[in-house]
Amino acid sequence: METRRLGRTGHASSVAILGAAAFWQGDAEVAKRGFAAALDAGVNHLDIAPQYGEAEKVVGPLVPAVRDRLFVGCKTMRKNADGVRAQMEESLRLLGCDHFDLYQLHAVTSRDDLELRADAARAILQARDEGLCRFVGITGHDLGAPAAHAEALRRYDLDTVMFPVNPRMWADPAYRHDAEALLTLAAERDVGVMAIKAGAARPWADGAERWATTWYEPHAEVEPLERGIRFALSTPGVVAFCTPGDASVLPKALDVANRFTPMTADARDEASRAVAHEEILRSPR
Repeated sequence: METRRLGRTGHASSVAILGAAAFWQGDAEVAKRGFAAALDAGVNHLDIAPQYGEAEKVVGPLVPAVRDRLFVGCKTMRKNADGVRAQMEESLRLLGCDHFDLYQLHAVTSRDDLELRADAARAILQARDEGLCRFVGITGHDLGAPAAHAEALRRYDLDTVMFPVNPRMWADPAYRHDAEALLTLAAERDVGVMAIKAGAARPWADGAERWATTWYEPHAEVEPLERGIRFALSTPGVVAFCTPGDASVLPKALDVANRFTPMTADARDEASRAVAHEEILRSPR
């Protein structure tokens, strides 16, 4: 699988990051198969969080044997410093790690969120100084994430950002403006950029049969899934995308990543026009 430099972290991250939200139900066999499939495909980067159900418990036993070749990124949604530290230490224990490669403020989507997480940010930066994590980042799902993350970069010495990049989001002029401004700022500061929701189709329709474990409806067919992933990976400044949080979609996403070819700018614009009619994806919070 292609790798790209994750900004100033210096890590050569696989273009597909294993999104452990796919294992939130806690099925150890599903996690074992998905984890092995990802590593076999060339993935060298794990994205996991306490908010992903039972994922830490079922993925944790699989990590130590491959820790030396796996970049491990974890997250917290807690606000106070003591709570952040306690949760970080618990995640380290569950994942069998003595440090994280990346620890992130999770689900920051507005300046208000950023204000509420000030103590958490300082606690994570302190953890980096102590060696409990090597790098510090920020993540967020909603429409306000790019602007909030840009403000976070101005306030804090962050190493990475993670936010939605897909054709539908880029069809929204305000979102695209803020996202491209964030990408420019990240490039100036050599901050690594990771995309989420590359494989998202739309919010679940009311009454729809939820065939996947994601909180949004992912693309089920390979062609639109490939369009979304190629779009994200062809966005200037994006290093990698997190695989969708559903175990049945994971193999398709890995296959797409392994045969990735870049989209032209015109093809990206066409991809956005093709899905502009879809309802835009908002965070479930």
